[in-house]
Amino acid sequence: MKIALFSAFYPYRGGIAQFSAMLYRALEVNHEVKAFTFKRQYPNFLFPGKTQFVTEADIADSIPAQRDLDSINPFTFGRSARNINEFQPDLFIGQYWMTFFGPSVGNMHKRLKKGTKRIAILHNVIPHEKRFFDKGANNYFLKQNEGFVVMSDAVLNDLLSLKPDAKYLRIDHPVYNQFGEKQERKQALQKLKLNPEKKYLLFFGFIRGYKGLDLLLQALPEVDESIELIVAGEIYGSFDAYQEIIDQKEISKRVHLFTDYISDDQVSDFFSASDVCMLPYKSATQSGITAIAHHFDLPIIATDVGGLKESIHHESNGLIVPTPEPKAIAASITRYFEEDMKDKMSKQIASEKKDNSWENFAQRVIEFANQL
Repeated sequence: MKIALFSAFYPYRGGIAQFSAMLYRALEVNHEVKAFTFKRQYPNFLFPGKTQFVTEADIADSIPAQRDLDSINPFTFGRSARNINEFQPDLFIGQYWMTFFGPSVGNMHKRLKKGTKRIAILHNVIPHEKRFFDKGANNYFLKQNEGFVVMSDAVLNDLLSLKPDAKYLRIDHPVYNQFGEKQERKQALQKLKLNPEKKYLLFFGFIRGYKGLDLLLQALPEVDESIELIVAGEIYGSFDAYQEIIDQKEISKRVHLFTDYISDDQVSDFFSASDVCMLPYKSATQSGITAIAHHFDLPIIATDVGGLKESIHHESNGLIVPTPEPKAIAASITRYFEEDMKDKMSKQIASEKKDNSWENFAQRVIEFANQL
């Protein structure tokens, strides 16, 4: 089968680009696959991080993607579709994670030749940070596709609220496996220059308001002083509000900040050094961080929002905090360490993740497409 994939690909960086690269590699084993990506993803003034692009310090899978689509230049929408049509794919797979891309990517989908099946992998539908154009952009984009792949019930419910007759495949997010092997904890702590006598919570990934780092910082003084926090990820926006909590709570010695973009070859250091991964989200649909933590057999403590508890099973492979509040988060952290849950939960994760491979994900997507 000839398959065209459109998404963020190299030289862009971030979770969507990583997801797309893994899917590309899984599909190319049995199919002829060509990748397409943005010529311009975001205007620089709209991008809240330091850079959209892979740097020399990053280790990324350089998928050979054709760069055509400019998200804010309508003259490129038709050209991008023509280039995909020239490849003559049997199947087109797009990715959708932000309503900002609804008009540009949706228009490109619309212009694909009849006979090319069009499906979209939906990472988010209704965004965490809402904007006035969300509804229109969503409706327009969804209308251009024949089928949808969703990886959480929360995203599925959002899809069906907008398109009740949607044809969909509900499948779990595959486990990321491109970040190397789990290290000995002592070795990882040495790399990060952290005290092996302490216990470590890990907050990993882009720092954005809805992810609840402020709640976690407020919870930290409520737990034993032997427990410290690693914050590893690039700041989106300002860090001032978080720093104010750190200063007010006098916890600077217990908070270890690594606030640059974390390259793929560094990921193992953080997950191997940590005792538990924290997802104190205020809102969520799903989280790719779960898939990384599971690769390293690291249990997760997450708030009960969105679709997080679909892959984090309470008291089995992690703990679910009933409400996104500092006291509730602190209580779960305390219980986790007092009851020494890590080893048992790590073994459970190792047994569960075997069926959640990229190869299985790719095969299920193809089977779904063939049924449309």
